[in-house]
Amino acid sequence: MDEVRLILKAGLKNIPVEAETIRSDIFTGKSHEEIEALPLYQGNREVPLCELFEVRGERASRIRLSGDLSHIKKIGWGMKEGRIIIQGNVGMHLGADMRGGEILVEGDASDWLGGEMKGGLIRVKGNVGNFAGAAYPGSTRGMRNGIIIIEGNAGNQAGERMRRGLMVVTGESSDFTGSNMIAGTILIFGKAGRGTGVSMKRGTIVCFKDGGELFPTFRYNCTCSPLFLKIYLKRLKNYGINIKKEYLSGAYRRYNGDITELGKGEILLYERV
Repeated sequence: MDEVRLILKAGLKNIPVEAETIRSDIFTGKSHEEIEALPLYQGNREVPLCELFEVRGERASRIRLSGDLSHIKKIGWGMKEGRIIIQGNVGMHLGADMRGGEILVEGDASDWLGGEMKGGLIRVKGNVGNFAGAAYPGSTRGMRNGIIIIEGNAGNQAGERMRRGLMVVTGESSDFTGSNMIAGTILIFGKAGRGTGVSMKRGTIVCFKDGGELFPTFRYNCTCSPLFLKIYLKRLKNYGINIKKEYLSGAYRRYNGDITELGKGEILLYERV
């Protein structure tokens, strides 16, 4: 078998579980028995993985999880390589501090998706909660590299204090997307909420449908057709994301800001023609 399957056992209470050890780079090379013995934390007690999951397979760099995992936290935390596939919904802190590899979620993900991630790819087919790719309280930097693709809607403060990397939201993005952004790129294909890019220092936010309510600390600069954006959009086609032809050739209104900070960030609003 080229993957390890973890099937959530039926009848378990939905007590929050911290599952930092469910990582492809930890599973690689481990026997079936060693995987079953990996520690998880259910509430205030440590339990072996086999108490919560049925384990099938061994010594593989790909993990497939199934069941309602909405109360399972920290899957893929700090992962460096390999692949995780989640068939359903999943809890908080998925892929936080991730360094490499790939995580695919076929349902929804909760808050802090890819919090402070440093590399790799996270792709969510459904919606995500608040603070995707954001900085944790007390930290100066959020997402520092890597790619997050959200094919549904994103909650508040996605990309907050983002330092590098690419975030794509094909649905709507709620309030304060890219707030305090330091650098990096965020693409929003649906409607954006209030305060997009507020207090951003550098970086780029592109809104293809509606930029929401921009703060008056952003100033119109020009209307242009950026070459770098065409490169990004063509790259996204490789992930199966539908890109309208007019986005490749269209013009964008460029706003600089936030002028209360460095003022070197930019928000590009697609110009409907």
